[in-house]
Amino acid sequence: MNSDVIIGMDAGTSVLKAVAFTLSGDEINVASRPNSYRTGPDGAAEQDMDRTWIGAAAALRDLTDSMPGLRGRVRALAVTGQGDGTWLIDSAGDPVGPAWLWLDGRAADETRRVREGPDYQALYDATGTGVAPCQQSSQLAWMARHAPDLLQRAATAFHCKDWLYHRLTGQRVTDPSEAVLTFGDFRTRRYADEPLAQFGLESHARLLPDIVDGMRESHPLTREAAAATGLPEGLPVILGYIDGVCTALGGGIHDPAGGAAFSIIGSTGVHMRYVTGEESWQSSPRLSGYTMCCPVPETYIQMHSNLSATLNIDWLIDLMREVLEESGLSRNREDLMPRIDALADIGEAGRILYHPYISPAGERGPFLAPEARASFTGLDSGVGLADLTRAVLEGLAYAARDCHSDMGPVPPEVRLAGGAARSRVLRAILGAALDRRLRRTLRDETGAAGAAMIAAMQQGIYTTMEDCTADWVTPLLSATEEPDPELVEVYEELYPLYVRTREALAPVWGAHAAVKHRVDR
Repeated sequence: MNSDVIIGMDAGTSVLKAVAFTLSGDEINVASRPNSYRTGPDGAAEQDMDRTWIGAAAALRDLTDSMPGLRGRVRALAVTGQGDGTWLIDSAGDPVGPAWLWLDGRAADETRRVREGPDYQALYDATGTGVAPCQQSSQLAWMARHAPDLLQRAATAFHCKDWLYHRLTGQRVTDPSEAVLTFGDFRTRRYADEPLAQFGLESHARLLPDIVDGMRESHPLTREAAAATGLPEGLPVILGYIDGVCTALGGGIHDPAGGAAFSIIGSTGVHMRYVTGEESWQSSPRLSGYTMCCPVPETYIQMHSNLSATLNIDWLIDLMREVLEESGLSRNREDLMPRIDALADIGEAGRILYHPYISPAGERGPFLAPEARASFTGLDSGVGLADLTRAVLEGLAYAARDCHSDMGPVPPEVRLAGGAARSRVLRAILGAALDRRLRRTLRDETGAAGAAMIAAMQQGIYTTMEDCTADWVTPLLSATEEPDPELVEVYEELYPLYVRTREALAPVWGAHAAVKHRVDR
């Protein structure tokens, strides 16, 4: 039987997915298992490492069980997963404790100490990435200061996909994208001394795994992993890049001419710019955001991420549900989601401003402010629910422009992924706020697809990423949507006010947070 299937695994925070693709990129089947995490009052957000592996293996077995003959057809398995965080294992390969997720906020003080230090510019110049509490560097620094026993017992510091790759292959490795955005130099794609020194982690350099590039290397599936997953022993396993890179690849960011940017409008908002050649990379004026190496040499993604995107919509819907429940009516979020588009469509454009910092962790893109909070500006007695709803969607669009603008000129086209990208009204608002044409990817599993594209290159199915993209991505891009010129005019006038309001509110966020902290005690 022909080896005509590539499996892409995307290990998210809440869902673990295994997706089967043909060698030319057609999606055949999907299997998934839920995952969960726990939060603590100290800002902790932790995930059980063994449970994550068991769920991932079960998703792969579900896929093989639902596709008779898959064992004989699969050519390779590629793995990506949630970025940032810290997944520690000991010398025997067992978890030292729960994984620290990208949602964890305990390392905020470590982040602040480094950002306010005299050498922060040098750190940013090396990594191209602003430090944040979600990153492994900040989290290891917190552990070194407050929980040194964890690091004494640890032998290797992984990210999520690295941990799964270890369970699949027995290897202790990571990929270039996650390695260098925390502890390396994005130009050399190697570890560097500067990040370790600035976080005081020189004595813990032993924790950093070797870097392997999935475009060139693979490792065989072990006997134990074969038994757990239902896949054949010896199957080539490819370590994908960080989920942000894989999602962008699968959604259409690869464009050597620089004609397209990429945004994911999901629970968080992720906004990316494709960079070809080091000379095209642009430093963030705020020394923030991410620089992630891409699979093709001399290519990078610059990225800013809003901590809250559709979380703002969820918040608004939950308010509606509360009002309905007071009247004895029960509705779930899915029931009310169509009302968001309908209300926003009749709401008045630009009547009020909304800053979408609804996350309890504040904001990180394009600025780092854990104390930032959401707000409406310009309310009066004539404002109705439709106006509030439209303002929330406009706030997401302004935040996207805030992020894209920080990385330099926005390319002529922005490609979209994420559940909210299905909203016709949100797309119209976003296109006008950016004054750019939009195209939406019609593929749902872009992260798994991006990982599988790396496997397709590694296996020699394609010799160039352009050819791979032409088959795997281009046929699944929607028709172009041009911005409404009248709406562009409205948002062009209001966006500077959005920025000025954000800047004016920044001191209030900190002062308010201090008062709330005293009251809560």
